[in-house]
Amino acid sequence: MTYTIAAVVGVAAAAGVDGWVLRTRLLRRRAFWVAYGIVLFFQLIVNGLLTGLRIVRYDSDAIVGWRIAYAPVEDLLFGFALVLVTLSGWVAAGRRATHAARPARPPRGGPARR
Repeated sequence: MTYTIAAVVGVAAAAGVDGWVLRTRLLRRRAFWVAYGIVLFFQLIVNGLLTGLRIVRYDSDAIVGWRIAYAPVEDLLFGFALVLVTLSGWVAAGRRATHAARPARPPRGGPARR
């Protein structure tokens, strides 16, 4: 499996976790895209330095060849998948914690009268 195929599969799997497994649907939220934009900015800086200084090298047969700030597009896809799965997990865990912390509601109609 090439790096490109693995990256695309990673994005598809992350979207599946977000939409169908955890049902957080972050891809529909503006807050996710703002947060991802911030992460992407710093990812481009770090990834650009690592690949631009040739600390990290890629086999040209394993990647598409499209680069943004020296970083192969596949790195951006993997980064996207990582951020999406992580945030989806946090949202899902927060929902469970909030649900578990709620006190039980009394039955409707108040206490039973005799």
